[in-house]
Amino acid sequence: MDPRMAAEVTKRVQGTSAQKRLEVLLGDVIKTDLPYFDVCISNTPYQISSPLTFKLLALSPSPRTMILMFQREFALRLFAKPGDALYSRLSVNAQMWAKIDHIMKVGKNNFNPPPAVESSVVRIVPKNPRPQISYDEWDGLLRVCFVRKNKTLRASFFGTSSVMDMLESNYRTWCAQNDIPLDDGPLDTTMTEPAEGQHKADEEEEWNGFMDVDEEDDLPIFFKEEQERLSKLRNKSNPNRKKKGKVAELVREKVRKVLEDVTELAERRARMCDESDFLKMLYAFNQEGIHFN
Repeated sequence: MDPRMAAEVTKRVQGTSAQKRLEVLLGDVIKTDLPYFDVCISNTPYQISSPLTFKLLALSPSPRTMILMFQREFALRLFAKPGDALYSRLSVNAQMWAKIDHIMKVGKNNFNPPPAVESSVVRIVPKNPRPQISYDEWDGLLRVCFVRKNKTLRASFFGTSSVMDMLESNYRTWCAQNDIPLDDGPLDTTMTEPAEGQHKADEEEEWNGFMDVDEEDDLPIFFKEEQERLSKLRNKSNPNRKKKGKVAELVREKVRKVLEDVTELAERRARMCDESDFLKMLYAFNQEGIHFN
């Protein structure tokens, strides 16, 4: 919400019948709680394209329609299909919650001064009725799957302790809310050692760098923290590896069961999965008490 634009708009309606119908809100559109609105029209600052789109898609009740101008490559990500180079968490989310149409291309010579990139205007019409799933939970699953979209889903879940720690914490909360008792004791050492060793190589391979994340603003905080931790420990050994308890191993087995036995998607890559695959995964995880929000 640009103060200069607000001043110009206010100036243009002064003394007209539109003056009483205009309300200008000044602030950061990403941080501001927006009132309900029917139509959104935006010449979007390209650096906030992704967070703005996710915020608009998450609104409930949804706007009737949105007309937005984006950088051309970002607009193409909205339309991308499984297997496309630009297919991402944004693609799945946008197509899950809305119908998207390309209206027109806008060449850089239409601006003064001309930007370095081409642009596109798109129409986003939220689906009505809205899909009956939790947006936060759906997006939470996609964040895990797409943080490294070119790796297998098995690696996305088991490749770092941060994901499993998050799922364990959520599982404990779910059990507490549903009065489900947990055996929270430590695992037998003889049972723990092989399990730790089995996944150590995967962890080192998958999280030694973040080369194929969708975008920086798509990267969850706990992955950023993990990236910083690994950069410090990359050339050091870790002999005092934390022993996991029975709950952690139970959650690990539930995740393995969903990926390998129920959905058979363990060896698939997020960039090759479609909306139905992610819905299948989310349903199966929820059936096991595993949640992502």
